[in-house]
Amino acid sequence: MLNPTDFPKPTIIPVNGVELEVFEAGRENEGKPIVLCHGWPEHAFSWRHLMPTLAAAGYHVIAPNQRGYGNSSRPTEVTDYDIEHLSGDLVALLDHYGYEDATFVGHDWGAFVVWGLTLLHPNRVNKVINLSLPYQVRGEKPWIEVMEEFLGGDFYFVHFNRQPGVADAVFDENAYQFLRNLYRKNVPPAPPEPGMAMINLARAETPLGEPVMSDSELAVYVSAFESSGFTGSINWYRNLDRNWRLLADVDPIIQQPVLMIYGDGDWAIPRSENLTEFVPNVEVVGLDCGHWIQEEMPEETNQVISKWLEQQDATV
Repeated sequence: MLNPTDFPKPTIIPVNGVELEVFEAGRENEGKPIVLCHGWPEHAFSWRHLMPTLAAAGYHVIAPNQRGYGNSSRPTEVTDYDIEHLSGDLVALLDHYGYEDATFVGHDWGAFVVWGLTLLHPNRVNKVINLSLPYQVRGEKPWIEVMEEFLGGDFYFVHFNRQPGVADAVFDENAYQFLRNLYRKNVPPAPPEPGMAMINLARAETPLGEPVMSDSELAVYVSAFESSGFTGSINWYRNLDRNWRLLADVDPIIQQPVLMIYGDGDWAIPRSENLTEFVPNVEVVGLDCGHWIQEEMPEETNQVISKWLEQQDATV
C-alpha cells in the first residue's frame, strides 16, 4: 500500500479550453512520453503503483485527471464530455509538452477514450495498452439503444442517460459508502437485485468481498468526489450515443501495437470475441483478478506492461 502523501504533486495545465490536473513522474525522461488515462469513478491516483515503474524504465509519465474529475475543469454542458472533447484534451496535452505522439494506457472508461483517441488521431498514438475494456465495435444501432434493448432500463449506462441527475444525487449523498462498496475484490456471486445496481451499491450499508485498497488510499478518491461531485464523470456515459455518431466515418481498424489486459474475474466486462478483426496487432493477457486490475494486482500488472514495452522497444 502506498502512502498517499508520496504521490506526485499536481500541476494545473490549460488544454483545449479547460484545465487539467496533471500528475507526473520521470520528467527527466523527456522525449519518451506515456500517458495514463483513468476510468470511472477513478482518479489519476489509480496509477500510483505503475508510475514509479514506468519512470524507472525511462518514461516521462503523464497522468491527468480527465475533465469532470478531481481538480480538473467540470464543464456544465453534457456534450462537452463527448469523445471529441476527451480525445482533444489528450492531443492538447501532448501539444503542451511538445510531443508528436505518445504511448497511451487506459483503464475502464479511460480505455474507451484511448480507443477513440487512436481512431480519431492515429498519428498522435504510437502504442496502446488498455485494461478491462476491449475495443467496442460500432454496430448498426447506437450503444445505449442496444443496451436498453438487451439489458433494460435499470442497467446503469441506460439509467444514467434516461434518468439524468437521479444516480448523481444518490452518489453525491453517499460518496464514501458508494466508493467503499465499489472498490472490492473477491465479491461472492449473487443473483441480481431489483433496481439500479449502482444505486443499490451506494445505499448498501455493508460491503461485500475484500477491500482493494487501504483506508488512506480510499480517502483520496472519497475526498476528490466529495469535492467534485459525480455529475461530470457520469456525463461521459451520457455521450455514448453521440460518440457512436461521431465515429461513423472513422476507419475502425486500430493499426498500432496494442496490449490488452483483462481481469479474468471481471464481472462487469466480457472479453471481446472479435478483437483481432479490429485490432490486428494485439497481444492479450489475462490476470487472476477482477475489474480493478492495476489496484488488485499491481506487481503483476507492472510486470506484464514492462515486459511488453521492452519487447516493443526491441523490435523498433
